[in-house]
Amino acid sequence: MLLRDKVVVVSGIGSGLGRAIALQCARAGADVVLAARTEARLTEVTKEIAELGRRAVAVPTDVTDEDAAAALVSSTVDAFGRVDAVVNNAFAMPPISELTKVDLDPVRESFETNVYAAIRLARLFAGELEKTRGSAVMINSAVLRHSRRGFGPYKMTKASLLAATQVLSTELGPRGIRVNSVAPGYIWGDNLKFYFAYLARKRDITPEQVYEETAATIDLRKLPEPDEIADAVVFLLSDLARAITGHCLDVNCGEYHT
Repeated sequence: MLLRDKVVVVSGIGSGLGRAIALQCARAGADVVLAARTEARLTEVTKEIAELGRRAVAVPTDVTDEDAAAALVSSTVDAFGRVDAVVNNAFAMPPISELTKVDLDPVRESFETNVYAAIRLARLFAGELEKTRGSAVMINSAVLRHSRRGFGPYKMTKASLLAATQVLSTELGPRGIRVNSVAPGYIWGDNLKFYFAYLARKRDITPEQVYEETAATIDLRKLPEPDEIADAVVFLLSDLARAITGHCLDVNCGEYHT
């Protein structure tokens, strides 16, 4: 129960990592505020958290909108009277294209969600987090650790998010607020399973073979699952990490070493 009776806000609730983070926080004893644009997803995860014996509040939110993000803060305080942690999982995939060829307009749009929205939430929640000596975790990506062709726009947004996280750690640290990142590698969830099935059909092999070939290049010979990444988030939000800030924790089963 590392987060017993804490209040955690999680943005970017979907069927994958956002859901896993919310549920693992609840299992660790937290009450959870769920934020996403799609209300149906919020309703489903709210029920799952209630079944775990914790409270959850769903707040449909577009985190790129200043007024909506401010309403998320007020809704959280109205519901629970406090905020102990904020997890920014909201994400918009930029074009998979080379920097020398990519249309820059959709890249700019992805910065709105991947970087500016994260800064916005940190700024808006800072006053409440100061009262509880709370913390924030930004969900980053292993794209930080490579420069494969086509991933340049993606890496740009995530590298900017890492820089913002480190700067926020410096600026908010004197107020008792910790700010960290978690950088997943592959996430063995529904999206990746669908993609591996697609690759398997193209090559006339099984999805299991695609998995084994991919995992063979990783130290632990496995791909991290959503709950395992969520556990790293819970750790960074907990008092076990009370002296850790400005850090990026890679959760990739040994795919990259930093």
